[in-house]
Amino acid sequence: MIARLRGVLLEKDPPRLVLDVGGVGYELWAPMGTCAALPGVGSELTLHTYLYLRPETVQLYGFLTSAERELFSMLLSVSGVGPRSALALLSSLSPAELCARIASSDVEALRRVPGIGRKTAERLVVELRDRLETGSWPGSPPAREPLVQEAVRALMALGQGRREAERAVSAALRSASDGVESLEELIRLALRQPL
Repeated sequence: MIARLRGVLLEKDPPRLVLDVGGVGYELWAPMGTCAALPGVGSELTLHTYLYLRPETVQLYGFLTSAERELFSMLLSVSGVGPRSALALLSSLSPAELCARIASSDVEALRRVPGIGRKTAERLVVELRDRLETGSWPGSPPAREPLVQEAVRALMALGQGRREAERAVSAALRSASDGVESLEELIRLALRQPL
């Protein structure tokens, strides 16, 4: 597998790039954020790569960091998500935003990405939510604290669905300008939130 390439940027036609490595021009496809962050044509750079091999196609994808490459790989592990959809997700949302949307079960935000329908958005949430908890990506909001997790579990025990409970707890935390001191206070505030 080709995991990393270092060379001179020959062409930059987002999302398509051509990188000259030792006289060989490698064609790569990259998220729009990666393309925007790259230096100009003629500059030397290093890209972390993902080689997509299928009987009908061989494509190379480039990323600024190995973490972005790992996120791309995780997206491909979801049933019905191919490289085009994964690239669209990473081009429409920053990695931190994408992780936050999946972790918070924000299906509507995922559906706004071109080529992502309701079923695919729901599969992304179901299959990746536990692997992409909020805070798992640099620049994303802090991870859910035990207090928050306990509050969600308590609301679920009272009959709310996971998504409803997570939304109510998030809204409660936003409404508490001075912060929340106890589990009881967080649950009380969450129960007051409109569903």
